[in-house]
Amino acid sequence: MLRLNRYLCGLLLLILVLSGTAFAQRPLTWQEVRDKFEAANPSLMAGQIGVDESRADEITAHLRPNPNLSVSVDQINPFTTQPSPSGAAGNSYQPFAYALPFGSLNYLHEREQKRELRLESAQKATGIAISQQSDLERTLICDLRTAFIQTLQEKAILDLAMENLAYYDHVLDVNRDRFNMGAIARVDLDRLELQRVQYESDLQTAEVNLRTAKIQLLELLNDRMPVEQFDVTGLFDFSQQLPALDDVRQMALDTRPDLKAALQSIDKATTDHKLAIANGSTDPTFNVDFARNPPIPAYFGVGVTIPLRIFDRNQGEKLRTQLDIDRNEKQMEVTRAQVFSDVDSAYAAVTSAVTLLQPYKERYLTQAQSVRDTIEFSYQRGAASLIDFLSAQAEYRSVQVNYLNLVGSYLQAANQLNEAVGREVIP
Repeated sequence: MLRLNRYLCGLLLLILVLSGTAFAQRPLTWQEVRDKFEAANPSLMAGQIGVDESRADEITAHLRPNPNLSVSVDQINPFTTQPSPSGAAGNSYQPFAYALPFGSLNYLHEREQKRELRLESAQKATGIAISQQSDLERTLICDLRTAFIQTLQEKAILDLAMENLAYYDHVLDVNRDRFNMGAIARVDLDRLELQRVQYESDLQTAEVNLRTAKIQLLELLNDRMPVEQFDVTGLFDFSQQLPALDDVRQMALDTRPDLKAALQSIDKATTDHKLAIANGSTDPTFNVDFARNPPIPAYFGVGVTIPLRIFDRNQGEKLRTQLDIDRNEKQMEVTRAQVFSDVDSAYAAVTSAVTLLQPYKERYLTQAQSVRDTIEFSYQRGAASLIDFLSAQAEYRSVQVNYLNLVGSYLQAANQLNEAVGREVIP
């Protein structure tokens, strides 16, 4: 019975382990993270609702004026009586005997294509809203890519910290054997063991930083998944191939949604100015009325009302919309200059990062490992001092961390360049 209970407990433990592994999500690629972000981020969803609201304004802008119906009855006398019909005695109560019913129908006719211009202005406002939504997405995607790169960087640093700690533990095991054989003094072994705290600290810091980066990424994804079950994967490296600066500038001019929105604003301001001129024109109101006026049993009449626009010809709105065209043109120039500034700054950062990374990949990483291995070999055989060994190990660790940080800086600069252009230039 005891053996059966142990078997059941072991089986239950195995099921729990396997279920925990099954529930753990596989690492997400950048494209999967982006798709998840675009489907769930509340800021993007709110921006899309704003675009839909702008489309609803198009319906309102294209509506025709409503006709007005007026109905009235005049000369109702509540004290009027008339002799009863058929010679009956007494009088009957007839308050509507002399009533005069009157009705009228009027309709405002808009001239100078006011309705069409309102619709055109609303449609161009929708186009601006769409471009602004694209610009919001561009900015948020950059923030998402920043958090994604930070997560990859912290994963790489965590792997390096674990590798360094494992390597140093191996060194400690070797030197404990040497101490037991009397090859090194106790103080040297103590100094080696004290140095391990630095690698333990690096490991703990890397774990905390990785957890923090994942939390920030989950926040952007609007995901409440436990951090332990969330992971990402991707290439954490750099490329030496960069497009020409002139090509990148032209791509930014063709793609940047904020620059497109600025150009669309000029176009909309021009339409608004045309609408202001049209609103300064006179709109007649046509009227049809019908009534009864005994002994005339029924009649109708027609009329037209034409406002005399002597004082108010919409002069203020005409001037304002004309000035708005000039203001949007200046704003477009500011946006265009900002595009060039963003592209040039990001391109310089990417170029600088590549320049620094090339010697690391070609020489420094190999040299640091070679120096560390050589000094360790010499120290194990008494040809190098403990200080030399610890310095070589610290230099190797510093070079490796610097390289990972430089790769992270390169990827962040590439991300800034992609944002500056408005599309992915460097994957």
